[in-house]
Amino acid sequence: MKQSNPLRRAVLSAAVLVLVQGSVAWAGMPVEAAQDRAPVAGSRPSLGSLTPQPASAVPSAPSPGEQAQSSAQGDVATLMQLIHDAQLVELRTTYNASYGASLFFYPPEMTYYVVLFQDKHFWRVIRSQDETRAEAIYADFARQTAQLADVEIRRTQLEAQKAFIERVIAVSEDRARRLQADLAIARTQQARVDDYQRQVQGDAQALNMQKAQAQAQLRDLERQVDVLQRATEAGLPGTRR
Repeated sequence: MKQSNPLRRAVLSAAVLVLVQGSVAWAGMPVEAAQDRAPVAGSRPSLGSLTPQPASAVPSAPSPGEQAQSSAQGDVATLMQLIHDAQLVELRTTYNASYGASLFFYPPEMTYYVVLFQDKHFWRVIRSQDETRAEAIYADFARQTAQLADVEIRRTQLEAQKAFIERVIAVSEDRARRLQADLAIARTQQARVDDYQRQVQGDAQALNMQKAQAQAQLRDLERQVDVLQRATEAGLPGTRR
């Protein structure tokens, strides 16, 4: 059943008033506050994580400059309000490193919102009621995230490679220190062994000389004993000659 013209005009007027107020409230926010209100990227955007702007933040009579800023940021403000109110359906999302692109759908107005964001902050927001155009913009944003993320991904890989090499260096240095310590111990022990070998060799040579002297002494004693034995047995039968 169709609504009467006065009722439709009242509904449209109320909707326009809400959008304008949301845009003006966003325009009046400091840059830091606007960034703090941005949805989180790197994970699926939380559709209820934002806090509505208080009514006191809406200026009663914005200046021409403020009106221009409100117009420039109106889609962003409207989208954030819809996210806060959980009025959007998330159709697609692409992530590449810290960059992302999302395609949202607002059923009551058959409107699509295409979002490009980076590092937890909205970057670009495009609103369209043309599904084909919205899909094309989303595809373009997704390609942009892939291109923009190349350097960041490369940096991440290089950081990982650098950290890996540093860990290998640390392990190698520790291994070198251990080997150096083992080598120092081995050299010290080798010096002790060499000294011991020289000492033992000297002792062996001394003992060999003492042995030779003892053998010579033994031979002399054996000759003396033999002479004495002959002298003792002289004149006896069976005396050895």
